[in-house]
Amino acid sequence: MDPFALRRLGRTELRLPQLGFGGAPFGNLFTVISDDEAEATLQAGWDAGLRYFDTSPWYGRGLSEHRIGRFLRRQKREDFRITTKVGRVFTAPADPAAFAASTRDWPNGLHFEHRHDYSYDGILRSYEDSLQRLGLNRVDALLIHDLDLANLGSEALVSAHLAELATGGMRALQELKAAGRIGAIGAGVNRIGTIPRFLELLDLDFFLVALPYTLAEQPVLDHEFPLCEQRGVGVVIGGVFASGILATGVVPGATYNYHPPTPAEAEHVRGIEAVCARHGVPLAAAALQFPLHHPIVASVIPGGFRPDHVTRNIASMQHAIPDALWAELKHEGLLRADAPTA
Repeated sequence: MDPFALRRLGRTELRLPQLGFGGAPFGNLFTVISDDEAEATLQAGWDAGLRYFDTSPWYGRGLSEHRIGRFLRRQKREDFRITTKVGRVFTAPADPAAFAASTRDWPNGLHFEHRHDYSYDGILRSYEDSLQRLGLNRVDALLIHDLDLANLGSEALVSAHLAELATGGMRALQELKAAGRIGAIGAGVNRIGTIPRFLELLDLDFFLVALPYTLAEQPVLDHEFPLCEQRGVGVVIGGVFASGILATGVVPGATYNYHPPTPAEAEHVRGIEAVCARHGVPLAAAALQFPLHHPIVASVIPGGFRPDHVTRNIASMQHAIPDALWAELKHEGLLRADAPTA
């Protein structure tokens, strides 16, 4: 596959390269990196042709936006696509010393605390703050971030914030889109069941789907993706390596959807690895290319925190994969028979 071929995102006029870059590692997700390492990684990706970058205020509590923005603002604005997220507003902590001592979620991240805010004013505040951190005067799309039970902790909070979004926040997003300040409105999804709930209330252009559609599992094919297809809603795939195991294979320390794999999960991935090996295809290449066979998927956005990570992803996208590999995976029951692979 051509990593840089453009695909239209849902019904919008926004066209994205098939391969982008996910910016969570630049917030020090799992591994603390330096500004110089982030810069070198971005430069390597840019030199190789990477032009689509996704980030969030949450990644490193602003650190990822700062790092990506510092690099991108030196490039011609028309040469790249940048997306970020809304739903949290960041402020200086009331007690800086206590805050610094208690931070665990983003090691060496910036010392700002947040509140979830999906209101009209909260969305606009989040958008303007992101522009300041990025050093850019517009982004190409905004995504509603982490409006789910896993992140908010209670169904009551999820319902309250959804109502806040439906009655105020969406109006802010629609005004930004109507004014040409963003090209698309999306939402991040990590769990099954979120997409139908969002589409009942909100008029969205796309979803960023992390984890429920990878080479290892495809539960969104039952209901979520058909619903998106019916409504002309596009998809970008994050977490394409299932948090790592589809890039490395079953090795010590590999994680499957952010947890150590169960014996059944490890055996499933080993089976996929074996089929890939028989066809001379790296596991990472099959994992990266698989989601793009679905007609509603516009792009995949793996992360990385070293130059060789991004250049290896580009090479994996360019690796030829025979149809026989997908056929064998389906025959062996390792891939759903109804998963698009052509």
